[in-house]
Amino acid sequence: MKTIESREDIELLVDEFYKRVIMDELIGYFFTQVVRLDWNTHIPVMYDFWETTLLGNIKYKGNPMLKHIELDKKEPLTTGHFDRWLSIWESTIKENFMGEKADEAIKRATQIGGVMKLKIQQHTSHGEHG
Repeated sequence: MKTIESREDIELLVDEFYKRVIMDELIGYFFTQVVRLDWNTHIPVMYDFWETTLLGNIKYKGNPMLKHIELDKKEPLTTGHFDRWLSIWESTIKENFMGEKADEAIKRATQIGGVMKLKIQQHTSHGEHG
């Protein structure tokens, strides 16, 4: 098993993750029906995000929180959705990688998911949903 050390490793992780996500019965439709992502655009952005997050190479300059608040307006995001996303992320990492960066990838995703859940709940509770 390999460690996460390069852009190529990030690409492998993201590619394997999204192969699983789009097939998932609970959250796959967010990516295929609710948003209908342009994968040729979305996937490189995710490479940049995780390269920035895990390797410290500043590639990503976006606002994932805003994107998910907008998504929640189209189709409410639940704790179950976040939990499934994290479960798929974690299993993808554990089946393909080991080491410090793999552990950090799980930790960071857990933190990011937690903050997103909280911010979306706050946004929704202030009557800003829909």
